Amino acid sequence: MKKILIVEDDRLTAELERDYLEAAGYAVEISGNGIDGLAHLKEEEYALTILDVMLPGMSGFDILREIRKDHPVIMVTARHEDIDKIRGLGLGADDYVIKPFNPGELVARVKAHIGIHERLLKDAGTMKSSPDIIESGDLKILVSYRQVFVEGKEVELKNKEYELLYFLATNPGIVFSKDTLFDRIWGMDANGDTATVTVHINRLREKIEKNPSEPEYIQTVWGVGYRFARN
Repeated sequence: MKKILIVEDDRLTAELERDYLEAAGYAVEISGNGIDGLAHLKEEEYALTILDVMLPGMSGFDILREIRKDHPVIMVTARHEDIDKIRGLGLGADDYVIKPFNPGELVARVKAHIGIHERLLKDAGTMKSSPDIIESGDLKILVSYRQVFVEGKEVELKNKEYELLYFLATNPGIVFSKDTLFDRIWGMDANGDTATVTVHINRLREKIEKNPSEPEYIQTVWGVGYRFARN
């Protein structure tokens, strides 16, 4: 049974989410504050986390900064500001839900993101055309371990950052539009738009490029999209 963590200080909201998820066949744990939630994430393995933005102890944003995320995260907030969405997605969240929301819709998103994540992991393990190690210049990707190194130093990537880099690196020279990348990495039913792709591309460049304004690996083809350069 797949296990889901809910980090939510509003007990009624957390219990409502739990009841719907358990009815859908998931095992659910609840943490009522950010510090306990972070401890759970570091000690346990989950198929997905539902993470409130405003939490006692530490915020959902702070939790995302602290973890090396290896599963989908759906953030929940009562606020409607776009900057919060961009901030959360930029830190590695996979989706964003604004209160009040339909619990049935939340369950549907949970199923979709777990399915996307499982397919991507399967692709990473079974793609015969993809080597176990991808190297380009000073960049090295250890596919089996989902690790990325630049000049011999490991670079910490969030889940979607890694998946985006891996997808581009296994298709070098091919130009992909923002729409294509969003559908391929986030899924057609994900909550967001192509601005999400731009945020993650910028984050990737900050982490792997010597000069993000003149990228060596992830290049922009103006008016078309992005490609991973053949080196």
